[in-house]
Amino acid sequence: MDRYKEIIPAWERFWETLHRPLSPVIRTNTLRISPLELQKRLEAKGFRLEPLPWDETAFKVEGEIPIGNTVEHWLGYYYVQEATQAFPVRALAPRPGERVLDLCAAPGGKTTQIAQLMENKGLLVANDPAPKRLRALLANLYRLGVLCAVVTGLRGEEFPKGIHFDRVLVDAPCSAEGTARRHPRLRRGAPLGIIRRMAGLQKRLLSHALKLVRPGGIVVYSTCTIAPEENEAVVKYALDQGLAELLPWEPPVPYSPGLTSFSGEEYGPELKKAVRFYPHHFDSEGGFVAVLKRTS
Repeated sequence: MDRYKEIIPAWERFWETLHRPLSPVIRTNTLRISPLELQKRLEAKGFRLEPLPWDETAFKVEGEIPIGNTVEHWLGYYYVQEATQAFPVRALAPRPGERVLDLCAAPGGKTTQIAQLMENKGLLVANDPAPKRLRALLANLYRLGVLCAVVTGLRGEEFPKGIHFDRVLVDAPCSAEGTARRHPRLRRGAPLGIIRRMAGLQKRLLSHALKLVRPGGIVVYSTCTIAPEENEAVVKYALDQGLAELLPWEPPVPYSPGLTSFSGEEYGPELKKAVRFYPHHFDSEGGFVAVLKRTS
């Protein structure tokens, strides 16, 4: 992680936060239950729920048993989802009746969140190329009562171009450095070889996603890593194709703007419109979000 000292504000707070346990967070599945009713049911079982001020459906949870070991979880009343991971879908802002593609969907946390915002109305295509991960995706769609989704098992960079979507989410496979609170080995940072390999795939996925969305449509690119090679460099590569512009997006929590350069590479002032989340911003994990609009 030392390679990021120059870009992460309040480095000591960041490093200290990486060594603190991460409290579980759940997102209410409003397709099945209201946040208030869910809170009442779980508190009656002895759980302590703290509402997150920026999301009326989300709670930080403490309890004597794992939050995944309840009847309410089995019934699909909530999804266990780290707080940072809710923001890509908020940036995507899907609406009922739209055509939406989740290009890298498994295991389904963001897919089910998209379905909630769509109110189960419209077409949601949930795609993932890995058969084992598809099983987890299907299980979560069934459990949470998602009715508007079609599941496909294609390589994201080869997804057919026959239909133009209103919105596409590319929550890309990545080196996952932002999850170091849960995976201590990542406190050392990911190997550069893995970062470069993932960046190649990410560039192909985002460039292809821009060809799948209609003119004026929205593509959100997100990762759970800190590496600029997988974040700003990927977005710059896609912008250089001339199909999209980067839109500003303001999340309702503390964040840092995207980088304009790193380690001798110039990304340009436009990348300030992207969003970086660090664990010390709001006691979460790390992540990256960029919102692109198809222009031609």
